[in-house]
Amino acid sequence: MQLSNLESVPGHTIIRQLDVVYGSTVRSKHVGRDFMAGLKNIVGGELKGYTELLEESRQEAMQRMITKAEALGANAIVAIRFSTSNIAQGASELFVYGTAVVVEAQSPSIPDPFQQISE
Repeated sequence: MQLSNLESVPGHTIIRQLDVVYGSTVRSKHVGRDFMAGLKNIVGGELKGYTELLEESRQEAMQRMITKAEALGANAIVAIRFSTSNIAQGASELFVYGTAVVVEAQSPSIPDPFQQISE
């Protein structure tokens, strides 16, 4: 599945637009994380427990969106956007959405700019 936050997939042509797809997850904060976050607020620094929680939420929401796109027969999702909102005290929703499309490569392959050049 090709994923792009652009309106297209570079090196590909959109053949068919299918539908808007989305994925979401609602997560609550963990008491232990809240306690550690409170301590971090005193001394400053990254709240790693929350960073991990957000990363897990993003991955779960993305996978749900991809599953919906695959069910429609898509091989790409374009115009991907993320949104968050508070659902209740201590619980937040992470929502991701985009447009499921079918794309076709314009050329057999796009050169990898990071590939080692053999001399």
